[in-house]
Parts: sequence; C-alpha cells; structure tokens
Amino acid sequence: MFSDPQFWVLISFIIFVVLIFNPIKKILTKNLDDKIEQIKTDINNAEKLKNDTQVILSEIKKRQNDVKNEINLINEQAKERIGSIENETHLKLQEQLNKKNAIAAAKIEQMTRDANLEIQQEITQISISASTDLLIKKLSDKDKQNIVKESTEEIGSIIKN
Repeated sequence: MFSDPQFWVLISFIIFVVLIFNPIKKILTKNLDDKIEQIKTDINNAEKLKNDTQVILSEIKKRQNDVKNEINLINEQAKERIGSIENETHLKLQEQLNKKNAIAAAKIEQMTRDANLEIQQEITQISISASTDLLIKKLSDKDKQNIVKESTEEIGSIIKN
C-alpha cells in the first residue's frame, strides 16, 4: 500500500485539498461575510429609506391637512365676505330706491301743486273774463260809472289805511 503510487497520489491529493481548502474556505467565508454585510447594509439603508419615506409621507399628509383646513377657512371667509357684500349692496340699493321714491313723490307733489295753481289761474282768468263780459253786456253806462267810482273810493280808503 505504501509502495503503491495510487496511494501516494491519493494522499498527496488529500493533502493538497486540505491545504487548498483552508485558504479557499477563508476566501469563500470572507466573500460570503462581505456579501452578508453588504446585504445587511442594503437592508439597513432600505429600512432607513422606508422610515424617511414614512416621515416625509406623514409630513406631506400633515401639510395636506393644513392646506385643506386653510382652504376651508378661506372658503368660509369668502362666504362671509360675499354675504356682507350682498347685505351692503342690498342696503345701498334699498337706500337708493327710497331716495328715488322720495324724489319721485316730491316731483309728483310739485307737479300736482303746479297743475292746481295753473288750473286756479285758468279758472280765475276765465271767471274774470266771463264776469267782465257779463258786466260789459248787462250793465248800462251809468252803472259802469258807479262801479268804477265805488272801486276808486275803496282803493283810496285801502291806501289811506
């Protein structure tokens, strides 16, 4: 058996494998450890990214809620402002209508007074003309002179007083 070359080849092969196995094992172990460390680092980075993303997402949701609240507040303020503008406009319109109605009523009243005055003047003119025509036609010259004389005396007595 010791003299058999196959035995020595086997022994040398085993020794070779044992001698090579240890450095290869170290290299493989080191490579695997490096891969494991890299995977752990990648996992830690991924978890960190996930946590950062969740923080950013929560901040975005908070901002979104703040924006929604602000939009709601702006809408409420706008509605209140629109309501106040509508009320102010309604009051101003009502005031203008009241002023125009008062002006129209005053104009109508003035026109009524003017019309009544014109009617009275016309009636007075017609009455005077009719009376003058009647007096001219019905009175004699003597009666006319008496009326003029009496009128003159009345005017004189009025002037004296």
